[in-house]
Amino acid sequence: MQSKTLSFNATLFRKNLTRFWPLWALASLIGALFPLAVLLDMIQRGNLGAVSAPEFTQMYYSAVSAVPVVNLVYAALCALAVWSYLYSARSVGLMHTLPIRREELFFTNFLSGLTMTLIPYAVTGVLCVIVSLFGGAFDAKGLAVTVLAVLGESFFYFSSATFAAFITGNAFAMPALYALLHFLAVLLDWLISSFAQGFIFGFSTSYTGVAEWLSPTVYLTHNVYASGQFEEVQRTFADGSTYTDYLLTRVDLESFWLVGAYAVAGVVLAALALVLYRSRRSETAGDVVAVGWLRPVFRYGVAGLCALLGGQFLYSLFWYGFQQGSYYDTLPMVVCLLAAGAIGYYGASMLLAKSLKVFRGSWKGLGLVLAGCVLVCCMLHFDLLNVAGRVPEASQIRSVDIRTADNSYTLTPGQDPALLEQARALHQAVIAGEAHVRALDDSRDFTLSEEADPNTTHTGLRIIYSLNNGTQVERWYYLPITRERLSQPDTYDHLLDQFVNSEAMKSRRLHLDDDFWAVTGGSLFVDARMESYDLGSREGSAILEAVGRDLRAGNWGTYDWFAVDSGSDYALDLGLSFEGPDGEGRDYISIVVNPDMTETVACLKRLGLVTDADLVTRRELYPEDYEDVVYDTSGREAVTVFGAAGSAAVSPA
Repeated sequence: MQSKTLSFNATLFRKNLTRFWPLWALASLIGALFPLAVLLDMIQRGNLGAVSAPEFTQMYYSAVSAVPVVNLVYAALCALAVWSYLYSARSVGLMHTLPIRREELFFTNFLSGLTMTLIPYAVTGVLCVIVSLFGGAFDAKGLAVTVLAVLGESFFYFSSATFAAFITGNAFAMPALYALLHFLAVLLDWLISSFAQGFIFGFSTSYTGVAEWLSPTVYLTHNVYASGQFEEVQRTFADGSTYTDYLLTRVDLESFWLVGAYAVAGVVLAALALVLYRSRRSETAGDVVAVGWLRPVFRYGVAGLCALLGGQFLYSLFWYGFQQGSYYDTLPMVVCLLAAGAIGYYGASMLLAKSLKVFRGSWKGLGLVLAGCVLVCCMLHFDLLNVAGRVPEASQIRSVDIRTADNSYTLTPGQDPALLEQARALHQAVIAGEAHVRALDDSRDFTLSEEADPNTTHTGLRIIYSLNNGTQVERWYYLPITRERLSQPDTYDHLLDQFVNSEAMKSRRLHLDDDFWAVTGGSLFVDARMESYDLGSREGSAILEAVGRDLRAGNWGTYDWFAVDSGSDYALDLGLSFEGPDGEGRDYISIVVNPDMTETVACLKRLGLVTDADLVTRRELYPEDYEDVVYDTSGREAVTVFGAAGSAAVSPA
């Protein structure tokens, strides 16, 4: 009779479950607290039907959103438990001498570990079903989706933990490699982006999210979430008055397909782990990296991470104070990168060799680290990928957000094609003026000086392109503005002034004739009485219309780049809040009120928000803050610029 080859050992399976019962039992106890808390809350309300079926489903889906964070830790603990014998020479030798094939060991341990991962969810799920049935809030579809989501995520996380367990032979290295496997993409994105900011003109992105899908925990928590639909219902108080309530009618789990995609990735990782186990040598127990071809990857990977992280730290510690301008000095940065990379290179080599004697014959590897540091710095210094010069085409743009001159603007190709082209032209002019900006930045003295130029000021410009493919291009510039260049048509100074102070952008600043934004209220603080008011939508709309009339009369909206004194403005802090349809987006604008804004002042009086006694300028209310402001012979206010010794240079405002 032909014998059967089994890939499952029931005795080993039961032994794993009984040996590690405290792990899954404690997790089950913690998980059971959630449905019990819901049941107690329902009993306390005195109405077991207080939670509807959609609300219960929403709780299910909210739990699904939290499963990646829970599994990140718990699945790793289960994997460490069932694969712990791989990290001891005595244990692995014993297991591999048993009359059990490696495939049988793998599948049995894998299934027992996966079972331990799922037991707490099964206990919690059964209790949740009982509570929902008890309260008449059972939803079969929501339960089925939740079960599938938990199964898929748990399988992926245990598979990834198993894969991490097989690429190392050290119990302490396994959690570190497992965490690195899940967060390496996010970590590299942050390190490279923050490093590139010191070289590339205008690059200000600390995190791009381009490869976030390679960091499953981050990607799942950002994209898999509960989305509800509501309908308005009229309810009645005990006194007979009515109010509007919002009833949850339907809940969906957004991006549910991602769970399936990661489950498929889990199958691939489990298969790779089996392949590694078949060829794994028992002698690798205790090694930081148990796979031969991964050892160079580990050595140079650690060197690269240390160079990026440690290099920036060393540069800020030893050279940042000598840096000219806002951008890195390339040669000192290369030296700092090499020093940090060498530490990482030899540290990784010592871990791999389990010895301190790793220096002999290491010059070739150290040379590769040096070449990599030089290559990275040269690519960024010379911007070989032309990151600084990238301006997306209009056909690629879904929307663009521009923040400058104390305001923000959102433009779309469908509604604002002309303004969008004007914004792109401005961006291209800023890029063309890089040499001018860098030259003034390198020569700028960060201390107040007697030689301060009253004809030069600075402003921030942030441009964020949201592209049709879902990505973003973000740039931030700290631009010098000079009076001379404001009159030169081809300069970014002139184009920025024309853009901000155009009639179209003044109206856009107030969201006038904009069907998207609606005034929801605002706030007013009167300095003379030290009192504040919360404005309703009616008051906010009236004030907005009054400011619009002042705008059309030419009494509001022109931005003065060189204004450094607000003494002639009224001592009022006025702001209006806006909201998009169905709560989609919020905005808030601050409005400076000056004596020329007669329509706005009249509106504030008519609403009873201010009186004539409140309409005092900041100079009149706070004379001590403006005692050093002087006037020229024509009586116009002049700008006072203090020198290092307290002297002042004066120019007409």
